[in-house]
Amino acid sequence: MKRILSIDGGGIKGVFPISFLAAVENVIECNISDYFDLIAGTSTGGIIAVGLGMGFSAKDILAFYEKLGPNIFKGNRFLRLIRQLGFSKYSSEPLKKALEEKFGSRLLGESKTRLIITSQNLETGEVYVFKTAHHPRFEVDYRKKAVDVALATAAAPTYFPTHKSAVGEPLVDGGTYAVNPTGMAVVEAISVLGWKAEELKVLSLGCTFEPLNIHKRKLSLGIAAYANRIIDVFMLGQSSLSMGTASLICEKENILRISPVVGKGRFGLDSYKEIESLKGLGSSEARKAIPKLRDLLDFSVKTDYFEPFHKIL
Repeated sequence: MKRILSIDGGGIKGVFPISFLAAVENVIECNISDYFDLIAGTSTGGIIAVGLGMGFSAKDILAFYEKLGPNIFKGNRFLRLIRQLGFSKYSSEPLKKALEEKFGSRLLGESKTRLIITSQNLETGEVYVFKTAHHPRFEVDYRKKAVDVALATAAAPTYFPTHKSAVGEPLVDGGTYAVNPTGMAVVEAISVLGWKAEELKVLSLGCTFEPLNIHKRKLSLGIAAYANRIIDVFMLGQSSLSMGTASLICEKENILRISPVVGKGRFGLDSYKEIESLKGLGSSEARKAIPKLRDLLDFSVKTDYFEPFHKIL
């Protein structure tokens, strides 16, 4: 059995999946990362994935989010809207400072488990996926600082400025093509790691789900009708394709997707005032899901130690 954890992008809504994992940890009395052979993350999910890889408990990362959220997203709403016309809505400095305090100078190669973290190169338009040294050909990313990986995957267009890597690559949030990285993780497991499809057990965590709401009478209209909804259309389509890909490749009953339906506009990517509600929702969903998780993941057996192909110099 090989176990995969996938965590969606979603800004401060990442409090939901990390609260879910923290609640599971309280039951199993062990770090949740000890039960996964591969962890994939996009944006806020990427930050969580890196944190888990560095050996932090879900409880530690949840506390990080509770402290971090207000520092990053607070401020005058009107001034933020004006700023967003010509610049990113928020500065990345508070996030960078918080990540540096948490991860220090540690490198991606110090991860205790295999990681794939999504980003995109704006210079070339190509996808840019950070990977630990879990294959002989992955000779570069493991040397990169964990802070830089986290800043790159979290650089959501219009919300945060583009992240410039140490060598000058302009990188943005991988949610531009993989807001839900489940399909990518399953493909990585089979095509790169050589794991058998029937051996895979997948836990896919979203950051809550809002059903698409476009009235039928607007379906033939143009920019005015779709301007505020086109991103939702893209993101939901991406997520649906990702889950469909995973379900076609491995056995559908071996995939557990957790992303509760919420009302339209209930939680925003920067709704830091809803942290407590997201935290409660994560705990509540974990309470319901734990019996299924026990059957799926078998908490009686931890993963084998991850031995990377390349050592950190």
